[in-house]
Amino acid sequence: PAGALVEAQVPAARELATKVADALGYVGVLTLEFFATRDGPVFNEMAPRVHNSGHWTEAACHCSQFENHMRAVAGLPLGSTLRHSDAVMHNLIGTDVEDWRRLAAEEGTVLHLYGKRDQRDGRKMGHLTRVAPLSRS
Repeated sequence: PAGALVEAQVPAARELATKVADALGYVGVLTLEFFATRDGPVFNEMAPRVHNSGHWTEAACHCSQFENHMRAVAGLPLGSTLRHSDAVMHNLIGTDVEDWRRLAAEEGTVLHLYGKRDQRDGRKMGHLTRVAPLSRS
């Protein structure tokens, strides 16, 4: 969950993202990443695809960002993005494969390896998503 500073800037960030998508005539998932600052959202990065932060939707939502991207590009109806589970994503970095195996063995963990051949320190090799029933607070 985002903090109060981020939550307060969501409407402004959405407005900026909408302007960019409209100006590009964009179809599909377009990710714009912003930093929350005291002066409002500051644009950082744009990805004409699902951003890494959207990976958790594969395990925790009825329809993932990836599936909805393909649906939009194909002109199909979009699927429900409602969450059915809470999720926490953990990036797999570097060469410590034994640690990945231990983490992947945990109950409720979904392993996603990116198929990269060369493992090296600092390289993102995949991610784990831990899912659990939604918190009802």
